[in-house]
Amino acid sequence: MDTGTLLGRSIAFPPRIGADGRMAWSEGAQNIRESIQVILQTDLGERLMLRSFGAGLETFLFEPNTTVNRCLIQERVEHALNLWEPRIRLQDVQVDADPNHPHQVIITLDYGLVSTGGNERLALTLRLGG
Repeated sequence: MDTGTLLGRSIAFPPRIGADGRMAWSEGAQNIRESIQVILQTDLGERLMLRSFGAGLETFLFEPNTTVNRCLIQERVEHALNLWEPRIRLQDVQVDADPNHPHQVIITLDYGLVSTGGNERLALTLRLGG
């Protein structure tokens, strides 16, 4: 069984044109990484027919980079991914202040792939207000 069948396949995110002039597709572990990014970048209520989809991290855009807000971001990330991405099992979510940019946090996800048992890590940056 190939990884596309096992882990999923869909149009790549962000949508783009492939070298063959057609829509690019992603599959396997890359497809799951892209799905995680979609979930975390979608604001609550943004999808009209699925208003509870997403993590709602945009609400932190104008918030200070404090320990309390980093804990709230961690809770939102864990809740959204546990709810919307059944192909993974979260092992750890860390939200740390970016030492090079005081108005950013680094979200590091350690997760296991349910279908293969493989372990993955993904780090994302989120900009905060102040």
